[in-house]
Amino acid sequence: MQFKHLLNVCFFAVMLFFSMPSIAQNKVITGKVTDKKDGSPLIGVSVVTAVGASGGAITNTDGAYRISVPASVTSLTFTYVGYNNVTVPIGGQSTVNASLESISKALNEVVVIGYGSQRVKDATGSVASLSTKDFNKGVIATPEQLLQGRIAGVQVTPASGEPGAGATINIRGASSIRAGTAPLYVVDGVPLDNGGTAGGFDSGAGMSAARNPLAFINPADIENISILKDASASAIYGSRGANGVILITTRKGRKGQGIQFSANTSVSSAAKRYDLLGREQFLAAVTSVGADAAAVDFKGNTDWQKEILRTAVSQNYTLGFGGASNTGGTYRASFGYDNQNGIVKNTSLKRISARINASQSLFGDRLKFDLQSSYSNVKDQFAPITNNAGFNGSLIGSAIQLNPTAPVYDDQGRLFNLNGYEDNGIPKGNSFRNPVSLLTQLDDRDNINRYLNNLTATVRLFQGLTYKGNFGADISRGLRKTFYDPKIIGFTDATNIREFNIPSATGNGRAILVHTELTNFTTEHTLNYEKKWNNNSSITALLGYSYQTFKHFDRADIAWGTSTFGVLKKDYNDFKNHLAYPVGNINGLDSSRYQLQSYFARVQYSYKDRYILTGTIRRDGSSRFGKNNQYANFPALAAKWRISGEDFAPKGIFDDLSLRLNYGQTGNQDYPSYASIALRQLNYLGTSNPPQNADNPDLKWETQTAYGAGIDFTILNGRLTGTIDYFNKSQKDILFFQDIAAPAATARFWTNLPGNVRNKGVEVGLNFQAIQGSVFSWDISYNMTFIKNRIENFGNRNVITGNIDGQGLSGAYAQFFGNNYPLYSFNVPNYSGLDANGFGIYPQGIDVSTPQGSPLPKFTAGLTNSFTYKNFSLSFFLTGATGFYLYNNTANAFFYKGNLVSGRNVTKEVAATNENPLNSAEVSTRFLEKGDFLRLSNATVGYTFPVKGKTIKSLRVSLTGQNIFLITSYSGLDPEVNTDKQRDNVPSRGIDYTPYPKARTFTLGLNAGF
Repeated sequence: MQFKHLLNVCFFAVMLFFSMPSIAQNKVITGKVTDKKDGSPLIGVSVVTAVGASGGAITNTDGAYRISVPASVTSLTFTYVGYNNVTVPIGGQSTVNASLESISKALNEVVVIGYGSQRVKDATGSVASLSTKDFNKGVIATPEQLLQGRIAGVQVTPASGEPGAGATINIRGASSIRAGTAPLYVVDGVPLDNGGTAGGFDSGAGMSAARNPLAFINPADIENISILKDASASAIYGSRGANGVILITTRKGRKGQGIQFSANTSVSSAAKRYDLLGREQFLAAVTSVGADAAAVDFKGNTDWQKEILRTAVSQNYTLGFGGASNTGGTYRASFGYDNQNGIVKNTSLKRISARINASQSLFGDRLKFDLQSSYSNVKDQFAPITNNAGFNGSLIGSAIQLNPTAPVYDDQGRLFNLNGYEDNGIPKGNSFRNPVSLLTQLDDRDNINRYLNNLTATVRLFQGLTYKGNFGADISRGLRKTFYDPKIIGFTDATNIREFNIPSATGNGRAILVHTELTNFTTEHTLNYEKKWNNNSSITALLGYSYQTFKHFDRADIAWGTSTFGVLKKDYNDFKNHLAYPVGNINGLDSSRYQLQSYFARVQYSYKDRYILTGTIRRDGSSRFGKNNQYANFPALAAKWRISGEDFAPKGIFDDLSLRLNYGQTGNQDYPSYASIALRQLNYLGTSNPPQNADNPDLKWETQTAYGAGIDFTILNGRLTGTIDYFNKSQKDILFFQDIAAPAATARFWTNLPGNVRNKGVEVGLNFQAIQGSVFSWDISYNMTFIKNRIENFGNRNVITGNIDGQGLSGAYAQFFGNNYPLYSFNVPNYSGLDANGFGIYPQGIDVSTPQGSPLPKFTAGLTNSFTYKNFSLSFFLTGATGFYLYNNTANAFFYKGNLVSGRNVTKEVAATNENPLNSAEVSTRFLEKGDFLRLSNATVGYTFPVKGKTIKSLRVSLTGQNIFLITSYSGLDPEVNTDKQRDNVPSRGIDYTPYPKARTFTLGLNAGF
């Protein structure tokens, strides 16, 4: 497809042409309007020469205004719904500022929306917003941890407890079978591509997932996070809005901001460990199953979990300084250092970040430049914890099953190996890996540099009309290095890459370099128009164009055969043999390029501040799709009726009562580039595989159609505010990698499946100022979501996924997608206990699988209580979820009595059962468990010192606990887990397989302002 880049013809030409100041016949007054309590700018304040007068101005997103008045005018009146009116004398000045006092601040809080911002009272779509006071506290590695559990309809499920681990985020439910389900992230106006990190290469212990791509953002730099939840709000982002949009706004400079410094020290330990047998218990259990305990007694007494876990100490420091000049400029710079050590030894995340946000107004505010620029360096260290290790396990799997009588080292000082060593010192065998060997003889690290820059020029063409040109650049360069010592235990299998055979890591050593490069350039041009009439009616309009290019270049280099036999040097060039190859289809990465071109418009009309109508349309073109469907339209319509403004509305009950209705369409194009064309893979030996997929010129977006209704209310003089939303959204034209029946030239092709995925539910959000006193206050915040997920009109098609790993479980799976069932439904045989002989009972037979429930919660909730007493503060945050299941693949693979016969450890619970050691651990409901839980996620107590000095403006200390307690019947380490167990690239959900354990963390923090 053909794209036109409009930066040169629009950006500078329009800016230069309109930046010349006009000659006004009247006196020109400028100024800013702020909130009296916190000094924040107020958007949409009406500025008139007298109460009820015609004409005037309204403040922009910075709270600034410009008005031309006759020389005879002596004062200006500032009016704003929810605030007391203020009249300020001009007194011969050309700059008049005003500070307004809130009647009901909740209504006048500003939320960020797509390509702008607006007051809560004017929002017609479902938009949730969190500021710094609402964020989760403690050790926070990535932005989504700030909002986990805080917002109705937003579910955040971390993959594991690993520092910087990826997370699954669903906004109002999961909607796609094969395409991505992650929301679109927009940071300071730049839509991100969530790449830039590399997964671990499978060299015999399974593949590990990539770290969170948002780890480059320092959470301390974030000022606000807004979530666009419904289609009317997210349709402005069109083809990428189907999974919702998360807008991240970083901190800006303000007058008098000064210097801010924060320091945090944290101590973390495993919140739960597996309850395994100790030495004597293990030997007794081996004897009880009829095996020879003496044959498996290696005279040691080792707690293998203790050998791999630790109490981890982490540190975080942030220094920021900012302010504003008298010439229309603001600035803020910040520097951050994070050193988060994981509770598994040799795991960590280290991050250095720097950011500068600056703005400058020129020519009497007719021209304004904004710059947001950031750099981060993230260094991760990984332990070999993988998603699909074989029966001998990766680090966690080997630690929980290894014989507790085995010592860490043998009598010759070598790492203990059950199979012994060759004469040349190379370990024998390929089973029962020593966990300490995995930690010390496998070194896995990455180093990622990421730059995110955004330059904006805003030109006020004339009163009410502004042009904004925006250029953003997101550049990431990463390198992941993995070294295997030639003496590592249990990696004796060779590896085949595109028909090229690479010898085993044990005996040869191995080095793997995975390079990832990401480049994302964004150019946008928008025209904004605002006008307000004296009857509290107003109109705002947006017209825009966007062009975005994405480039990914990923490759890997692999080497083997150390220059000195049996000796590892962590230097790629020290190996004798080298091979370079594209990473695509090896560990989920690929090299690609694609482009997006978009035209969009939005109009909002408010009549008498009671009837508000918003219409949005976006036309998107994507090079990812077939030539017949590269463009599509995504419309939306929303309305709001402020009932409390009507004469018939009951007085004295509601401070505000509004009804919202919305309808819209959004798209999803989060799937591989080039999927609409046939691709062929060349092997190293000169042969060619069949095309990976066939041509499909009709391939198009997944399209989501959504509608809903909401009620917003405020009562008790603004002390109780609430929102109730109903939503119903359906995703059609489902993207899928379809099998083709033989003898076709290719086995699969990308297509749009019939049927749809529907999510419907109800959200409730409440905020209550229970007690508001000068000495003591108590605030309560509560959210809950009820949601139902179903696949509809899918016919007889069943798509399987959810691989289950373990000895004897080759090819096993536990999930499927089927008509009238939720996504990721479990589909396994029924298990009803053990018979008198200790064998499993399967009423319908071991080969008969039946749908058993879903890993998607039907109910989620979060409750925050915040107290202040004089200078003390206390808050605690509870989260919970019910109505979902988890498949405990860890127990399926390791915790059954037959393992004792092989000299492997089990839990005390398993050892106490009457299970026959010959009973097989088949995939079944035996390992399917309810995941319902209640967690005290966060609690903070703090003290703010009554500082009166000129040097120190503020000083606060705090103590924060995370993951303090958990109530659940789930037998695994934690019910909030999601190991990637995809099958044929079809994603899974809710499977627990030897994950990185969750930590319980306590953080001592210091915040100071100068």
